[in-house]
Amino acid sequence: MKWLKFALQNTLRNRRRSLVTVAIAALGTAAILLAGGFALFTYQALAQAAARSTGHLIVGLPEQFNKDEDTPLQYGLDNATELSAKLLIDPDVRQVLPRVAFSGLISNGDKSTVMIATGVEPDSEFAVKGPFLTMSAGEVLASGARSAEVMLGEGLAKSLKAKPGTSLTLLASTTDGALNALDVTVKGVFATGVPDIDKRLVYTDINTAQRLLNTKRVSTLGVFLKRMDLTDAAQQRVAAASPALTVQTWRDQAFFYNSVRGLYNRIFGALGLIIGVIVVFVVTNAMAMAIIERTREIGTLRALGTLPSQLLRTLALEGMVLGGVGALTGALLALGVSLMLYVVPVTMPPPPGSTRGYALNINIDPTLYLCTVLAMVALAMLASSWIARKTVNLAVVDALAHT
Repeated sequence: MKWLKFALQNTLRNRRRSLVTVAIAALGTAAILLAGGFALFTYQALAQAAARSTGHLIVGLPEQFNKDEDTPLQYGLDNATELSAKLLIDPDVRQVLPRVAFSGLISNGDKSTVMIATGVEPDSEFAVKGPFLTMSAGEVLASGARSAEVMLGEGLAKSLKAKPGTSLTLLASTTDGALNALDVTVKGVFATGVPDIDKRLVYTDINTAQRLLNTKRVSTLGVFLKRMDLTDAAQQRVAAASPALTVQTWRDQAFFYNSVRGLYNRIFGALGLIIGVIVVFVVTNAMAMAIIERTREIGTLRALGTLPSQLLRTLALEGMVLGGVGALTGALLALGVSLMLYVVPVTMPPPPGSTRGYALNINIDPTLYLCTVLAMVALAMLASSWIARKTVNLAVVDALAHT
């Protein structure tokens, strides 16, 4: 304890230099924590969006995931109802949603355009997933409608000059390879926030999709769990119970999430490395100046019997004090900024390819804070020890004669 007190007193001998060193360490720590918290927030938001879109687990035939279909639903599930009931027995499963994915043409009589359509169970789909679409006109689909209804993306509705109540025609190939058409009514117009998707996307109820495709099959089953962290364990149980099927997780189909995570890991990893190097150089410079000024003092302590290892320990503790105070100050600064964003919301501009902004949040992760503070303290101690090793081992006569 006396060595720590001695180190603390030494850092106060040149308060201006120590203050600059602490300030740079604090800013470096805060920058790492804010950047890391933003990355964690982005990962969490993208993960939730991906799981909300497909389900935590996606169950289907193996060919559904590794082969291209020659006809719609060639590799679809025949026993979707029985399989859904079996999956719902699992206590971690909240809901199972069937999905029919198909493509074709949609026409208003004068103009036809390509569509990417999805058949869903309306009541369950919108209740389980929550507000994942922004309705700009009309209402969401509902089960039990007397006539076939669809929801259109904004771009597609604009292209076809359609609005709620407009009659359109869907055209698609059936499972037998024949061409089929079905008249539908527009129930609502929505926006996903991605204009390219809104130009093609169509939602309809699953019965309408099966009538159009002349089949009772579904493409896949989306399994929604009670919590995200149950995904891996649930995948193992479902795969063991249905060995003839393939069970993917949301990560297997989250291309955008995986790409962003890989990009951010490289960007923020490089940022952390650069900031760490800056802090090391600042602490090294501060300690080098302090040691040069105190070379004769170190020689005197050596002459009085102080061991080089004791001096090295003291100087390392000085680096620990500077780095530790700076790291703790930076952690408090980052914590304050993160909490402030919950009180004073900041809206980020829309990302590339999207028209929808989002609220900026910084995740407060205890592990990230602890690792960053410890890393800063360790780097400061190592920098101080490295710069001091030569001076403390000087011959006593040379140290005393230093000018």
